[in-house]
Amino acid sequence: QVQLVESGGGLVPAGGSLSLSCAASGRFFKINAMGWYRQAPGNQRELVAIITSGGSTNVADSVKGRFTISRDNAANMVSLQMNSLKPEDTAVYYCNAEVLRVVTHNPRDYWGQGTQVTVSS
Repeated sequence: QVQLVESGGGLVPAGGSLSLSCAASGRFFKINAMGWYRQAPGNQRELVAIITSGGSTNVADSVKGRFTISRDNAANMVSLQMNSLKPEDTAVYYCNAEVLRVVTHNPRDYWGQGTQVTVSS
């Protein structure tokens, strides 16, 4: 079983910064992509940013230039630095990882429990 444990988040005024981290643990062969998604009340879950094991990134247009995703492959961790936060960034942020299983190497998605980010106007 694989677990994703998130940390960070909280309440910050508009224009402020927050950092999220996510650590993967358990038995697996390899982690492919790791990323962050968010879901605001009444909205669907949306991609924020994703990073491959090779370091290639894909960042949503809505946060491009403000959010930076990074990864520590040795520690199986992914981080999201969020700057110039806006009230519309308020959401529950979820860590995601595509993990290859130990024996079959079949991929499977895992999710963290979510962490609340609230940006006050």
